[in-house]
Amino acid sequence: MTEFRIGVRLALDWGDARIGVAACDREGLLAFPVATVVAGDLAVAQIAALVAEHAPIELIVGLPRSLAGGDGPAAQKVRGHAAIIAGALAIPVRLVDERLTTVTAARRLREGGTTSRQQRGRIDAASAVAILEHALALERARGEPPGELVSARQHAPDPGNGDPPA
Repeated sequence: MTEFRIGVRLALDWGDARIGVAACDREGLLAFPVATVVAGDLAVAQIAALVAEHAPIELIVGLPRSLAGGDGPAAQKVRGHAAIIAGALAIPVRLVDERLTTVTAARRLREGGTTSRQQRGRIDAASAVAILEHALALERARGEPPGELVSARQHAPDPGNGDPPA
């Protein structure tokens, strides 16, 4: 068992329209929303700029598994995006199960007095916070980096299946 690693982490909640981004402090005690990036052609460049700004030790990407724990079409899309990011950045990229993080984020926003209409602009970054908090808790509990390490070669994008182009 290793000690908890010190260093900033960034987390992504990758959706079809938007990508929520969260970060944590060096000690991994506080996760907070950073930005919402528009999904599309410029997303990788914008994420790379956030990585350059925050200098994280790794990038955590939420993996939208089914409630039964399997990979459906959404999880396969995210795996493709994560592989592209892993190929574009010089830091480790890890996939962490994100089941129910959007529900958790919506509940937190509602409890904080945010209306459903106001949540639309904040839910993605709040979901990224929940993903990051989950990843940090896993690392503290297990004493090892959370989730699944992504290789740029793990998933060859197939644009015919709606995957992003390489």
